[in-house]
Amino acid sequence: MAEAPLLEIADIETSYGASRVLFGISLAIAAGEMVSLLGRNGMGKTTTVRSIMGLTPPAAGSVRFAGTELRALPPYRIAKLGLGLVPEGRLVFPNLTARENLLATAANRSNAATPWTIERIFALFPRLAARAGAMANLLSGGEQQMLAIGRAMMAHPTVLLLDEPSMGLAPMLVAQIFDIIKEINRRGTTVLLVEQNARQALQLADRAYVLENGRVVKSAPASDLLDDPQVQAAYLGGVLDVSGESSD
Repeated sequence: MAEAPLLEIADIETSYGASRVLFGISLAIAAGEMVSLLGRNGMGKTTTVRSIMGLTPPAAGSVRFAGTELRALPPYRIAKLGLGLVPEGRLVFPNLTARENLLATAANRSNAATPWTIERIFALFPRLAARAGAMANLLSGGEQQMLAIGRAMMAHPTVLLLDEPSMGLAPMLVAQIFDIIKEINRRGTTVLLVEQNARQALQLADRAYVLENGRVVKSAPASDLLDDPQVQAAYLGGVLDVSGESSD
């Protein structure tokens, strides 16, 4: 990564009560990049996202966005600075319509000349346009995921964090969601993609980090990791350890 990071995490340690989850994680994302964070369940991916957004503040280390230290800030301040989150499980507002969900978060936080609007979201997600008046709890899983992404984009974030966007979706919908994420990145939004679907995530991202037991054990260009036999072995049921050896 040649340029200075837009988002940089350095040596963060995060716990839930007495249970330590992250053990000195560091990663960096440059403006315009798409970076993927890979790992199986329980490896610390969601906790990393929560640490960045201030939902589970790190006990140690640094989280910097555009030169500003985030670690001591509450989540709403972090969001206002230009970080948007699509959480695991979507968490749309069930008692609002699809349109109302989008209006609820509308804000041009990055002062873009052409901010995201409902019309632009509907152009990106034609299915949502057709379901604009439907209550969010009546949308399908795929429609709710589209709505969760659209809701985050309505705040016009500089960096979009997506936590397991393919979870629970049919393969055809997964392909559509990843195409949309790619388009959002192409239009200038920096993306951190947390994803268990390693192959598709690596095909999409510029670079990737692999988490194992709360530590970064590999980081490289996504194309290199896609062909890495140790990474492939880890997702076929082996365990990727720090030495780079895979075991069953």
